[in-house]
Amino acid sequence: MDLSHSIKMFTVVALLGVSACASQPSQINDVCAVFSQRDGWINNWQSAARRAESRHGVPMHILMATVRKESGFNAHARPPRNKLFGVVPWKRKSSAYGYSQALDGTWSEYRRETGNLTARRTNFADAVDFVGWYHRKSSETLGIARDDAYHLYLAYYSGPAGYKRGSWRGNASLQNYARQTAQMADRYATQMQQCANN
Repeated sequence: MDLSHSIKMFTVVALLGVSACASQPSQINDVCAVFSQRDGWINNWQSAARRAESRHGVPMHILMATVRKESGFNAHARPPRNKLFGVVPWKRKSSAYGYSQALDGTWSEYRRETGNLTARRTNFADAVDFVGWYHRKSSETLGIARDDAYHLYLAYYSGPAGYKRGSWRGNASLQNYARQTAQMADRYATQMQQCANN
């Protein structure tokens, strides 16, 4: 086998691996299943989440529950488009995109502050690190404990100014989202103990 053929084969295998990683995992309510579907040498989600936990001090189960709530582990998730005249697809409600549903401006801030200038919202390792970075900042600036999934999610969704104003207090839907995220984090924490022993 000549060198050019070997390079072509490697490129094909690498592209297949990357495209497989871009698909949405099934069984997203079982974190062990999510990790087992993404444990390849190209893109290991459990390792990426563990690195983010170590770097930012936010437990892995909270990081994973936040991504689960925001995008359902869909790399290309976006808010739906508004309808012009109730029919024509128009602008989206926000610039949220990717696994973490990070807004354009916040993503740019993350890249500047971390020095991760090539970070992409469709890359799980970058997205889960972003979630850890954001939760750590919420902890430092708002006084939220790093293991308080409920309030971390409220701050994630509302932004620091909205959280400080307490805009979430009158928003039953947002409080429900935060409760669901906290419950999922608890579920993931229990599952992680089980899959670590398998």
